[in-house]
Amino acid sequence: MSKFLKFILIITLIFLTNCKNNSEKQVSVIEEKDLDLQMIDSYKEGLKLLEDKFPLEAAKKFSEAELLYPQSKWAPRSSLMSAYSYYYGSYYEYSIEELKRFINIYPNHERLSYAYYLLAMSYYEQIADEKKDLGSIIDAKQNFQFIMDNYPNSDFALDAEYKLELIQEILASKEMYLAKYYIEREKWIPAINRYKNVIKEYDTSIYVEEALHRLVEIHYKIGLIEESKKYASLLGYNYQSSEWYKESYKVFNKDYKKISKRKKEKNKLSTLEKIKSILKNEK
Repeated sequence: MSKFLKFILIITLIFLTNCKNNSEKQVSVIEEKDLDLQMIDSYKEGLKLLEDKFPLEAAKKFSEAELLYPQSKWAPRSSLMSAYSYYYGSYYEYSIEELKRFINIYPNHERLSYAYYLLAMSYYEQIADEKKDLGSIIDAKQNFQFIMDNYPNSDFALDAEYKLELIQEILASKEMYLAKYYIEREKWIPAINRYKNVIKEYDTSIYVEEALHRLVEIHYKIGLIEESKKYASLLGYNYQSSEWYKESYKVFNKDYKKISKRKKEKNKLSTLEKIKSILKNEK
């Protein structure tokens, strides 16, 4: 075979190889388009079920779509929509499970902040009674705080901050409830510790004023007068116009009960005198 024919053969082989590669690429592109189209159809089915108020069925459809077409760019969207459908239908445990899976599988997804927000909300919606289980409250707090720390400029940061404030009030309320429980059983030290915790950990809550007053009362009751005065001063300095400060002031007014009793007796006498006067005039 001449050198020229060898050259032609080599060129032909290279050309055929390139044609084959281009053909494979075209097939790959077509398959990818078909995959996306199928995924979109499944996604739309899920949306329709959600619109028709079938959240559980919608969630399952979105999950099915993701599992069938995991290579599609719509797969992570379907996972998120599955989680949202569970949340929408109040299936919070399923929502939490799906969101944790999403965060694990798609750790760099552009909508990760939303996943954490929905996770926090799934815990938050399960807060039924602050006097009982603290699990949901703590989990919600941790995830809202995670959003504040890692996505402070996201669309969810403002609501996360608001929810954290509400959670602080709930936790403070629980401390107040437990303190009252100990007071009723005259367990002064545990009660004191609970009130101190309100002041230290939940200093922006609405319960701080009452907690300070209760510390004034308890310390006075167990004979720690100087400690009682310390908390009264703290209450007066920060909340002078508070009704709780007025109550604390009464604790140190030794004649308060006597004065109050005299006033009541005086009021009773004046009322009796009025009645006698009316009866006398009727005669």
